[in-house]
Amino acid sequence: MLDEIDRRMVAELQRDGRLSGRALAERLTISRANAYARLARLVDDGVVTGFTAQVDPEKVGLHTSAYVTLTVRQNSWRELREQLRAIPEVRHMALVGSDFDVLLLVRTTGNDALRSVVLERLQALPAVVSTRTILIFEDEQL
Repeated sequence: MLDEIDRRMVAELQRDGRLSGRALAERLTISRANAYARLARLVDDGVVTGFTAQVDPEKVGLHTSAYVTLTVRQNSWRELREQLRAIPEVRHMALVGSDFDVLLLVRTTGNDALRSVVLERLQALPAVVSTRTILIFEDEQL
C-alpha cells in the first residue's frame, strides 16, 4: 500500500527519473536514508519497474509512427505477445476490449519499413486475423 510520500516520490520520478536520492529527499522533505529505503522498496515491490530515457523518435531516425490494431484468434494472446516482443519496431502493445483485440505502437524509419512490418511480419503471424493501420502525424510524450 502506497502512502502519500510514496505517491509523491513516484510522481517526482515520473517527472525526472534521473533525480538523485539527495534531490528526491529534499523535494519530499524526508531524510536521504528514508528516500533511499523507500525507493528500494518501491523497486522491490514492482511499483517502479525501471528508469528509462525518453527519446525523440525523429532524432533517432524513426520518421514514421503508427498505431496498428490487430484482430486475433481466441486464446492466442500469450503466444502472440511473445512473437510481438520479438519485433523491434513494436514499441508498445496492449490487449484491449474493443472492436479489435490488440493495439500496437509501431515506429519505423519510413513508410516502406512500416509497410514491411505490417504486411510481412504482423500479417504473417498465425494468430493475426486482420490488421488496421492508423498513421500518426504528430505525437508528444506527456
